[in-house]
Amino acid sequence: MNIIIQHSSMVPIYEQIIDQFRGQIIKNKLIENDPLPSVRSLAKELNVSALTVKKAYDVLETSGLIVTVHGKGSFVAKLNPEIEKEHQQKEIQTGIESIVKKARHYGISNDDLLGLFKLLLEES
Repeated sequence: MNIIIQHSSMVPIYEQIIDQFRGQIIKNKLIENDPLPSVRSLAKELNVSALTVKKAYDVLETSGLIVTVHGKGSFVAKLNPEIEKEHQQKEIQTGIESIVKKARHYGISNDDLLGLFKLLLEES
């Protein structure tokens, strides 16, 4: 499994695990019915507590991204279109935030920036 933990990060380890699995699921690197590593094996691989991995899996299950079958393990759930749409909107928001920062750096006013957006929207 390609999960990388930054032990020095301010983000809790279980959230890092959640974010990375969520990203892989949303980007279809992990697809419906793909098995996830067992809690113990992932904990050992990442050198973290099994309780930390279990907490991450619980959150992923609650959010509908994975399903756990007792005695069989955890698997990627069918992707909910709302979750996919939410991720797409977040990606677009991140891109827009970057553009706004760049506009601020270049001294472009809000009105000019809105004008540029409107022009681009009309052209597309």
